[in-house]
Amino acid sequence: MDEDVPGTCRLYDVEASSTTSDAPLLVPQPTDSPHDPLNWSLTRKVWHTILVCSVTGLTAAISNDAGSAQDQMNEQLGISYDVMNDAAGILFLGIAMATFLLYPSTILYGRRIQYMISLVFGFLGSIWFARTQTAGDSIGSQLFCGISESCAEALVQLSLCDIYFSHQRGSAIAMYVLATSVGTFMGPLLAGLIETGQGTFRWIGWWGAISSGLLLVVFFFGLQESYYDRTLAERETRKNLGDDAIGDRHFKAGDDRHILGEEAMAKSDEKGAPAQELIAPRPRANDPATTSSSRSRAYLKSIALITPSRQVRGTGLAQYGRLLWTFPRIFLLPAVVYSGIQWGAQDAWLTFYLTTEAETWYDAPYNYTDKAAGLMNVPSLIGAIIGCLYAGPLSDWFCLWCARRRGGLRESEDRLVFFVLPGLVSPAGMLLFGIGSDRGWHWPVPYLGLGFIGFGWGCAGDLALSYLIDSYPELVLEGLVAVALINNLIAMVGAFVTQSWLDSAGVAGTYISLAVLDFVIIIVLTAIIMVYGKRWRRASVARYSVCLQMKETMNLGNFGG
Repeated sequence: MDEDVPGTCRLYDVEASSTTSDAPLLVPQPTDSPHDPLNWSLTRKVWHTILVCSVTGLTAAISNDAGSAQDQMNEQLGISYDVMNDAAGILFLGIAMATFLLYPSTILYGRRIQYMISLVFGFLGSIWFARTQTAGDSIGSQLFCGISESCAEALVQLSLCDIYFSHQRGSAIAMYVLATSVGTFMGPLLAGLIETGQGTFRWIGWWGAISSGLLLVVFFFGLQESYYDRTLAERETRKNLGDDAIGDRHFKAGDDRHILGEEAMAKSDEKGAPAQELIAPRPRANDPATTSSSRSRAYLKSIALITPSRQVRGTGLAQYGRLLWTFPRIFLLPAVVYSGIQWGAQDAWLTFYLTTEAETWYDAPYNYTDKAAGLMNVPSLIGAIIGCLYAGPLSDWFCLWCARRRGGLRESEDRLVFFVLPGLVSPAGMLLFGIGSDRGWHWPVPYLGLGFIGFGWGCAGDLALSYLIDSYPELVLEGLVAVALINNLIAMVGAFVTQSWLDSAGVAGTYISLAVLDFVIIIVLTAIIMVYGKRWRRASVARYSVCLQMKETMNLGNFGG
């Protein structure tokens, strides 16, 4: 059956058609518990989203602000530009390795612990950067800043998947990519303004430390744990209601019957629905879930630093090591490699155009200041915002439309159609910016190129990550960690070769090559996936099942979807 292929998902009832207005099925199906993050109120979900997107933007900014300090660090401390480029490569290595080494903590000890670790490293790395004296300080501080961004490589997306349904995840990932874009493109601008306004690059680090420290406090008291043992909850529901009752439940968007509490009961009463249709009885006045003291205990439990999985044995260190040891199997899944290459290419291009801005636009005919160079990131950000809107909500709608026309089934390759436009626009942006910068074209043309590049950035991140999540919904965390490894290793290589490539091929020649690579990666590689993607997903069923079975033997519950 097609529905047995990972990535092929039923979003509508069999009888749904392309002309009906029937709401999509909720995937995954929510449980009966008010503690299920899928059942959180809209306000609670929005707050959670704001927090995780805030840490995404902050860590991205901290990881990209060092470039604005390069001139002062070279003049005042004698640190060479080659060393600072090496530090950028080490930053990407720090992101990749920390994402890999910390991911088991999310499975074994809950979501919150890695956020706290990352913010602490962001705080320490920023202080180290503010107190830089030697080349070793430059490299070490960037390593710490890279570790801080590890939470934004897989954990943030997982946290969003914890609270949003499958048909909403393209939009949810768009919010993540947008936050990444804001931090990536506005970080250097703000850093340049800080350096100019306060007269020293050191305040870039101090403001990073202040921001990290404040957000650490907000996270400690305001970020509620979103890990939920869905397997255990479903087992308990089956025990209480029976398998037949569970099998007949197919909640849809807008259906309130899966929500516990007085609000859902009131809505049911207004609609005249019989009480027995509700999954749970009305809470009693002295029900622990409704008392003030119980709510206080629930809040304190939700902000515990560690929320261990119920199956953790002892300290969980043996399981921690086993998760790391068995992780490489995830690279056998095609969507993982494809998504990693797509997102990694965008990070690699980032190093090239930021380097070009720093080296070309400070000289004639542009003669830019630090502030003016920082403002060059604005068109990239505008393009990224448009890209996120295009690849997020619009692709979600398109996937629902495709599912209606296909008898209710959605294929994970459906949203890849949206790669066609960025596959043309992004390479064009490379040519406009690269050739324009090399030949001194009037600024609107290279700026338009930066906007096109930003559009490609926003689209590629959203579409690639959403495709991965759609393809292997029960291995979200593991898949995203693998993508982060591929992504940041590609970006690290890009950081190491950028300067030598620009020196040997020239600015125009380099960007012509980048435009060709960009086209091949976005258009050609995506075309191959669209043709063979489902065939490869079907062929990967056994490998996917092995990964899930290994997860089950760890007795870890359903993490990632």
